[in-house]
Amino acid sequence: MTKLGIIAGGGALPRTLAEHARATSRPVYILGLRGFADPALWSEFGGAEAAMGEIGKGIRLLRDAGCKDVVFAGTIKRPELSDLKFDFHGATLLPELAVAAGKGDDALLRVVLGAFEKAGFRIIGADDVLGNLLAPTGPLGSLGPSQQDWVDIRKAAEAAAAIGAKDVGQGAVSRNGAILATETQDGTDAMLRRVAEASAGAKGGVLVKRPKPQQERRIDLPTIGVQTLRGAHAAGLSGIVVEAGGALVMNRAELQTEADRLGLFVYGASPGELA
Repeated sequence: MTKLGIIAGGGALPRTLAEHARATSRPVYILGLRGFADPALWSEFGGAEAAMGEIGKGIRLLRDAGCKDVVFAGTIKRPELSDLKFDFHGATLLPELAVAAGKGDDALLRVVLGAFEKAGFRIIGADDVLGNLLAPTGPLGSLGPSQQDWVDIRKAAEAAAAIGAKDVGQGAVSRNGAILATETQDGTDAMLRRVAEASAGAKGGVLVKRPKPQQERRIDLPTIGVQTLRGAHAAGLSGIVVEAGGALVMNRAELQTEADRLGLFVYGASPGELA
């Protein structure tokens, strides 16, 4: 198997992919994004770090390591372009990045992805590496949505699609048919904290996460895990819904156990169910 290059941000996903590569005897190289990735990753699996603006350095490191396939994995918070220190290759992308910055995160990611593709790498999705990360159809646990939950599911799905079309976020929360919050650049966990702070003990409601209509599905698919579940519980929600085949579920067995313990449902809905 060819060596897998992992361009790593924060969170659990880069390590999950690296551990899977090691378990399947696939060589791996970690390119950690400075300020986001855990330095223990490239120390443990081999690799180096680069700043977000050092695109030329990243290409050189991955090429010298013999990587053919590259996967973008993990969370990053978009900085201001003026705060980035670009190397020469990164600086050549500034006009494209400046235009993309006005369109949103997905547009910016497509510019960066394109730079690595032009350098000869094959960009793959996290689900290409580990197929069982994709959310299945139906309940992930013993509980499922109620009739009232479906009112909130469709309301939140509509709101998530609307903000996704604007390249703002991928998630929304609805309770009793009213939108409580939509995701911004600070992410799902921060949105759930806002709901918890504003809820004053209220119960019910659903978090829906779905891909943006224009989503580049090889990068930045909606992701949920045990931390998301606990945030939903703290916010008093009844459950979480993601688009089946369009979201990543981290540590699925642990998530299912925790969902049953907390009394929340986690459900993979088909696109038709979200309409």
